[in-house]
Amino acid sequence: MDSATPAKSRGFARDFVRRSVPRPWRLAAEASTVLIAAVVAFPLYWMVLSAFKPAGEIESAEPRPWTSAPTLESFRRVFGQQEFGRYFLNSLVVAGTVVAASALIAFLAATAVTRFRFRFRTTLLIMFLIAQTVPVEALTIPLFFQMRDLGLLNTLSALILPHIAFSLPFAIWMLRGFVKAVPEALEEAAYIDGASRTRFLWQILFPLVLPGLVATSVFSFISAWNDFLFAKSFIISDTSQSTLPMALLVFFKPDEPDWGGVMAASTVMTIPVLIFFVLVQRRLVSGLGGAVKD
Repeated sequence: MDSATPAKSRGFARDFVRRSVPRPWRLAAEASTVLIAAVVAFPLYWMVLSAFKPAGEIESAEPRPWTSAPTLESFRRVFGQQEFGRYFLNSLVVAGTVVAASALIAFLAATAVTRFRFRFRTTLLIMFLIAQTVPVEALTIPLFFQMRDLGLLNTLSALILPHIAFSLPFAIWMLRGFVKAVPEALEEAAYIDGASRTRFLWQILFPLVLPGLVATSVFSFISAWNDFLFAKSFIISDTSQSTLPMALLVFFKPDEPDWGGVMAASTVMTIPVLIFFVLVQRRLVSGLGGAVKD
């Protein structure tokens, strides 16, 4: 198949919509889209703006959507924290490990439940669905006792393992559609050409489902990077094992919260997520498109 075929198909679809939808309705739809995007983006804009505002403007009784005296003082306070670098590194370790481990396990599990027939296969898939419906808050206390019994409290493993467990059901269900979309005739042809099952798995099947892996990895990364509940529950006394969301607590003083520091720290936390999105943007779009198509 020509690699330009998907782009041609999307262009044809856009031209068809433009011809079939009346211009007033199309303009109304575009205006609504811009309005919704502005509403969604406004909190992000306000966060970044507040990070650059001086303290007097942040605490003003008449907030303004701009600043006449931008300053980096809030960022200086954030980077001046003694443990900020360690928090940042811990977050990278947790998020990176969760993404890599959940992607690998989900890929192998999705291949197994799609390509093989075994007892309790349907039951296992239903259990994946049920696991997605359980609120995380309801499992925090049982997980705390489990981590305590395993001796993992105050370690990064106490954050990594639960996030892997919560990421797997969604990742397996999503990747199952990608694996199922690969024709079995392709697998048979590879075996006829002398390829082993392992070679087919990693050299043929893995590249084909890579867009789906990227899509699931984005959700795993965001969940692990922004986690506050597990970090607060499982890291009790050893602050050297805390992650970046815990750095926000430094600026929440009982009597006078440092909102400039909170917004600056939140802005710094957002940057790695945006960079990750930019790096995987193309594969993310194709991955989500493939999931919808399936």
